[in-house]
Amino acid sequence: MNYNLSDYVFDLPADRIAQKPADERAASRLLVARDKEELTDSYFNKIGSFLRAGDVLVVNQTKVMNARCFAQKENGLRVEIFILDILAALSLKESENEQTSLPCELKDPHSQLLIPVLLKPARRLKAGMKLIFPHSGVQVLLEEKGDAGRGLLCFADRTALFSVLEKDGEIPLPPYIKREKGPDQEDRVRYQTVFANEPGAVAAPTAGLHFSEKLLADIQEEGIELCKLTHHVGIGTFKPIHVDDVRDHQMESEHYRLSEESADTLNRAKAEGRRIIAVGTTSTRCLESCIKHGEFIAGSGDTSLYIYPPYRFSAIDGLVTNFHLPGSTLLLLVSALMGRERILNLYGHALRKAYRFYSYGDAMLLIP
Repeated sequence: MNYNLSDYVFDLPADRIAQKPADERAASRLLVARDKEELTDSYFNKIGSFLRAGDVLVVNQTKVMNARCFAQKENGLRVEIFILDILAALSLKESENEQTSLPCELKDPHSQLLIPVLLKPARRLKAGMKLIFPHSGVQVLLEEKGDAGRGLLCFADRTALFSVLEKDGEIPLPPYIKREKGPDQEDRVRYQTVFANEPGAVAAPTAGLHFSEKLLADIQEEGIELCKLTHHVGIGTFKPIHVDDVRDHQMESEHYRLSEESADTLNRAKAEGRRIIAVGTTSTRCLESCIKHGEFIAGSGDTSLYIYPPYRFSAIDGLVTNFHLPGSTLLLLVSALMGRERILNLYGHALRKAYRFYSYGDAMLLIP
């Protein structure tokens, strides 16, 4: 078994990283890998032809929040702020928040919110500084400053936080998508899935970006069942592996929810021998976290499930996913599903055929 990080690294030319989405969602290319069959080059709008009537397609309905914003120090220095965990902060009861937070000068401490953030440039900031968001006029206190640019911002209340998200926030594009002036209007639409309904993510579940409303309707007409779950993508999705032995890597936890209705749909499919096809690695991790002894259990919680070879899948029979970064946890997940050599050969084919990589890139359908 290959556990060295170097075994999951490949050369990726910078010009293969998609900077813009395809002209239409379903116009992306699709590379199909089924069992030991030859690879098939196709287009995403043809995905229904590679699925069967009765298949259950599981999509992640999380919605990306405007987690990236800019504030100013009192001396005018511009500070980039990436809000890490809005969901956890908003779920706190005021009484709990009062007990666990430090004093805040901005308003009644009974209603304050402490929000974990990434700060840039962190070296020019220190705890106790006040920052102002220019568009909303909201003032916050840098309550704590930790390592690696992390900190805690103290907001006066939920109203202040929502005002910042609405007026100062922008869609947090991944660092490998370069925008000189930040996200544009197209990004605000195309970096959300058409089924995004549950706010809480700081990155998109990118495999779902390829589905249009029409394509979803078409494949359901062909007898393919659609099932929804929620898995809020966190900043950990971009966290690189810094250890030589991939088994030593630690995943950051992310919040998920599987409804009773969806669990019933999935259990019925399992009982009837129908295939469950996950759309995206987050859907996969949610499903694999929710299955116990062959049965899907409805509920919500946090998962830090780390999938790497030789993990044995219990929940899914196939996966729709994008092309991932070399040496990433996402590449390890697909290697666990298809085998390392098969995946690296598949990626080599994609590079030779000029497929586009990462969030705005093309897709794969993997059925082991």
